[in-house]
Amino acid sequence: MATKQEEGRPVTGGAALRRQVTEAITEAAFTELAEAGYARISMEAVARRAGVGKAALYRRWPSKQAMLTELIRDKVTGTLPPTPATGALRTDLRELFALFRGQLAHPLLTRIGAGLLAEAGRDDALAEILDTGVAAPRRAAARAILQGAIDRGELQPGLDLELGVDLLIAPLAFRMLVTHGRSDDEYLETLATAIEAALKAVVR
Repeated sequence: MATKQEEGRPVTGGAALRRQVTEAITEAAFTELAEAGYARISMEAVARRAGVGKAALYRRWPSKQAMLTELIRDKVTGTLPPTPATGALRTDLRELFALFRGQLAHPLLTRIGAGLLAEAGRDDALAEILDTGVAAPRRAAARAILQGAIDRGELQPGLDLELGVDLLIAPLAFRMLVTHGRSDDEYLETLATAIEAALKAVVR
């Protein structure tokens, strides 16, 4: 068992080399994913771009699918900041939309996001990663905001929570990933106003 002092030491030797190789493979995989797409990417191309042999990839993952799903899962894990809790629905919505905008504008996501969504309809493992790693935590954050507003009496107890969550997530994601429309602060203010009004009408 490692001591605290050992745990704090920098990684050196073979472990450092393995980490460097893994980082090179990761960067190469996402670059290839952006250029070739999920369906056309190959282990050979990733290895070539990373400057390693294919064996380095297969020592880490048994297949292309296993490699990509793990890298995508690791990339999105822990990327959601704490759920806004300003004490008012309107400001919670505004902060949440700003958080989502920042994530959706990430250069990597803008390059591969739409393609991954399209491929998820044909690949169950990818669909599972996008559902559990990307959608689920963001839906949980949106649901917490809605429940907080219900508890404060800002929204009706009969609110359709699932539809409400859709309203908090879908419009901005569609605009930024599909239509590439503007998403500046003025737009977020307008969106928050519109969604707040809609939520007050979404009652079972």
